[in-house]
Amino acid sequence: MVVVGYAGNGADAITVCAEERPDIVLLDLRLPDCLAADVVPEVHRVSPDSRILLFTAFPEHAAVASTLAAGACGILVKHAGGTVVRDAIRSVARTGAFHTGTPASSTAPVTAREYDVLRLVAAGHTNPEIGTELNLSINTVKTYLRAVMHKLAARNRAQLIANARGQGLL
Repeated sequence: MVVVGYAGNGADAITVCAEERPDIVLLDLRLPDCLAADVVPEVHRVSPDSRILLFTAFPEHAAVASTLAAGACGILVKHAGGTVVRDAIRSVARTGAFHTGTPASSTAPVTAREYDVLRLVAAGHTNPEIGTELNLSINTVKTYLRAVMHKLAARNRAQLIANARGQGLL
């Protein structure tokens, strides 16, 4: 195995993949500028043969399912030992997949769409802005927001963001 590049954010990951065309990309779920689900399709566009292995400390995170659906080959938890990391990379190289037996996002406290709303709330967007961004009506945004606030036991947006961060969702 040879490391051919490193990127500190999603935009740089896409650039490095376009230049290096790696066989395997070990991609963090949460990047400073975006989520892995946003990067996976772009990596596949610039480097179609690259296989992406999701790397996260939070395998139950709501964004895991969308990242796998976008084309990641598997999920590797950050606390895995060196042997597991090596075996995971080899498995993805050999078979195009890696399965840990870790439960997917079905155990996540929020749905993927609720997570989209949560992420935009945390970024400071208003309900109308969230509706525009996600192509949802304001009433639908409010419904998702109420649901995620209920699930995370929050009474207001500030508490919602704090509770989401405490659970590793943001």
